[in-house]
Amino acid sequence: MKYALALAITLASPLGASDFSAPLLDWPVDCVLNHSCHLQQYVDHDPGPGAKDFRCDALSYDGHKGTDIALPSLAAMMAGVSVRAAADGIVAGLRNDMADLRYENGTDLQGRDCGNGVVLQHSDGWETQYCHLKQGSVQVTVGQSIAAGTALGEIGLSGKTQFPHLHLSVRHNGAVVDPFAATFNTCDAAQQSLWSTSLPYEPGGLISVGFSQAVPSYDAIRAGTTRADLTTTSPAMVVWGYLYGAQKNDVVQLQIHGPKGEVIAHSDILDKDQAQLFRAAGKRLRAPNWPQGIYHGTARLIRDGVLVDSKTIELTLN
Repeated sequence: MKYALALAITLASPLGASDFSAPLLDWPVDCVLNHSCHLQQYVDHDPGPGAKDFRCDALSYDGHKGTDIALPSLAAMMAGVSVRAAADGIVAGLRNDMADLRYENGTDLQGRDCGNGVVLQHSDGWETQYCHLKQGSVQVTVGQSIAAGTALGEIGLSGKTQFPHLHLSVRHNGAVVDPFAATFNTCDAAQQSLWSTSLPYEPGGLISVGFSQAVPSYDAIRAGTTRADLTTTSPAMVVWGYLYGAQKNDVVQLQIHGPKGEVIAHSDILDKDQAQLFRAAGKRLRAPNWPQGIYHGTARLIRDGVLVDSKTIELTLN
């Protein structure tokens, strides 16, 4: 168990041409990328104290050794999202008994940072590791031979994590490999990928957007429990955006457009990099009622004057 589920400490290293006995990896989560999940962080390619992903962008952190596939909320996690074997392999180790709890800084996990997880051994010294699975969800046994696509468990919140996601590690003879850039070239979009299908790269974006009649708590947004419970007499109308991969000097725009035109437009310039954050803006009711009709709430992430992502939600008041 200790061998099988300890996070690898070997630094990522380049692969030679002879190393491409690598298995092609299938998408390992029952979600639609950039719709019901997103890529939160990639393997760190910076050998120094900084961090950069395979595109030399900021979607990583110092020493990160895997690919993080994140869900939009705890509600999505509780509904159940399966994690599947990315390639044929043999189960070399697993853990299934850690509670799903948001990690608090300073907590001693006694070497169990991966939380609940599974390690699969593949041919020619390759292995994949699947971390932060939901307690009690692991469905395989040590020594079991499984095919690509076999359900291993479900995304959870176990181990060293503050949001529900799968941390997928790929290793070759113990060294970390980035499945998006197996040869560890620098800032090259056309690198050797281990994925069986092409996966789009997004440098950040919107996780979700919503309406409410007051600024919601960050905990409620992360939990997925906010409700657009507005009526024509609600004391205020608020639009919020939940974002990932934001960078210093990015602009978050929030807008509400109603049946009689623009209700509110707000821009916020970010003062630091943030892995996840939310922003909200709204307007108090000044008349007896909000006009009946259709309202659109939009959140946008803009970087260096270029739109990175936007999401719009619709609300009808009768």
